[in-house]
Amino acid sequence: MRKINIKIQVDEDKTFVLEPMKVDLPEYKTKDSAGCDLTNNGKAVTLLPLDRAFIHTGVHISLPEGYEAQVRGRSGLNMKHGIVVPTGTIDADYRGEIGVVVYNLSREAYTLMEGERIAQLVICPVVQACWQQVDHLDKTDRGEGGFGPTGK
Repeated sequence: MRKINIKIQVDEDKTFVLEPMKVDLPEYKTKDSAGCDLTNNGKAVTLLPLDRAFIHTGVHISLPEGYEAQVRGRSGLNMKHGIVVPTGTIDADYRGEIGVVVYNLSREAYTLMEGERIAQLVICPVVQACWQQVDHLDKTDRGEGGFGPTGK
């Protein structure tokens, strides 16, 4: 497994929390995990059905040029509780706090507790396109077929 060094800074004392708290560093749970866990490092948040919230992680990172971090949901929270995290991108030049938007797609309220694992962070290499405008594109067997014509 390829590894890179990434600088990280954490918010140790938040103004929106009554008591100072220790911020959990992102953590890989197994040797071959692709994503490391991000935790709710703010106060507990109760999400009503179809509600959404911005969750504070207290984590800031400095990615090397040519990399991005993807914020992704946790399958257990999704399957067991209907808590969904849309994919988000952290660019290499962003230095703000990593926040996580969460949605409750269940029929019941759910409380994200302080310190609870809420999302995963996956580090990925990035390729930027050099766009070349043309009058037409190559023909393929598929052509313009999309949204399901290649199968069910």
